[in-house]
Amino acid sequence: MKVTISTLREAKSQNRKFSVVSCYDYTSAKLVASAGVDVLLAGDSAAQFMLGFENTLSVTMDFMIAITAAVRRSSEDLLLVADMPYEGCKNSRGETVKNAQRFVKEAGADIVKIEMVEADFDTIKAVADAGIRVMPHLGIRPQTGKYKAEGTTAEIAAEIIESADKAYKIGAEMLLLEGTAREVAKIITQKLPIPIISCGSGPDCDGQVLVLPDILNLKDGPVPKFSKKFADIGKAVIDGIVLYDSQVKQGIFPDDAHCYHMKTGEYDKLQKLTI
Repeated sequence: MKVTISTLREAKSQNRKFSVVSCYDYTSAKLVASAGVDVLLAGDSAAQFMLGFENTLSVTMDFMIAITAAVRRSSEDLLLVADMPYEGCKNSRGETVKNAQRFVKEAGADIVKIEMVEADFDTIKAVADAGIRVMPHLGIRPQTGKYKAEGTTAEIAAEIIESADKAYKIGAEMLLLEGTAREVAKIITQKLPIPIISCGSGPDCDGQVLVLPDILNLKDGPVPKFSKKFADIGKAVIDGIVLYDSQVKQGIFPDDAHCYHMKTGEYDKLQKLTI
């Protein structure tokens, strides 16, 4: 059965949590979908994990459309969130609306996530008024380059709560809170009827999201405080490639069982033809 925003709102009303995984290609998304998660997020963090950039600012709309469509092809049943890149919303409000429409029409996204600041409320409203489901992203906003926990003081916490409430009132159907103090995220989750997703904002939200490379430990280097390794697939991948490399260099792979062969009698014919 298709997971929809209504499905998640019902889960929220029954105090049932849901899981979200950020992934970037058909193969990995297919595995994620098979694992029983509820929501797929085609995240602009692909800039770092797929393309090797230092931040998310370098990915283009065309690139995000392509990977979102790939993730969509992995499963028609899961809710698919498209991540609006910085390029997609850095200019006019009208352009942002058109780019959001592209995610729906060209990539099959169910809802579009947009990082927002105070000035973006009109843009969020414009996207919602255009009939596109929209998920504002509050708290830490990687596209601004600020990677510091948000809502740790009463004043900032009150601003985030006010922004969340206003975003809901102008049409947001879900919210993502990144790196927001747990206490603040809990207040927002209890206050609003829409599903609230935590990305490092504590366990009191309705859903949780992590990026697949962190879940599987596919990369070197530090990870955010809120992230957790659930498997060490990175080591298994390296071990497998080391074994492949060794067998190639020793002449063990490929063996005869991994080769195609001519049909019976055809080799003799070939020899006569090439004499």
